[in-house]
Amino acid sequence: MRSPLDRLRHAISFEIIALLLVVPLGALAFGVPMQSLGVVGIVSATIATLWNIVYNFVFDLWLRRQTGTTEKTLAMRVLHTVLFEIGLLFVLLPFIAWYLDLTLWRALVMDVSFAVFYMIYAFVFNWSYDRVFPLPEWKAARSAQ
Repeated sequence: MRSPLDRLRHAISFEIIALLLVVPLGALAFGVPMQSLGVVGIVSATIATLWNIVYNFVFDLWLRRQTGTTEKTLAMRVLHTVLFEIGLLFVLLPFIAWYLDLTLWRALVMDVSFAVFYMIYAFVFNWSYDRVFPLPEWKAARSAQ
């Protein structure tokens, strides 16, 4: 499994890159001032970073118990990403509605749009991260096959 420092590097790099993409694109798409969306982005990224660390640790524990490894298949990556975003959606929706003074419906549309972006982004980021920073146990398992 990944070390706590590796998990921290993963979570922080994930959120910084995402903010650089989502704040200007979201402000443009939803007609919200970039500063306001920036605040929502930073608060959301902070919450998501904490959720990311906890969620990935628990998911990896569960996956290792079920399969004997933390290496994810394509189907497992899709499940991992979808469950992460569903959990985050429930946490962020009330904050987005309150801070941007939106109806719950408009906040839901915005949050779901962000969730779709983040699901695609998370899939690509996590796949890339695992290729750049593979775990030694994965290499050992491949060479044993």
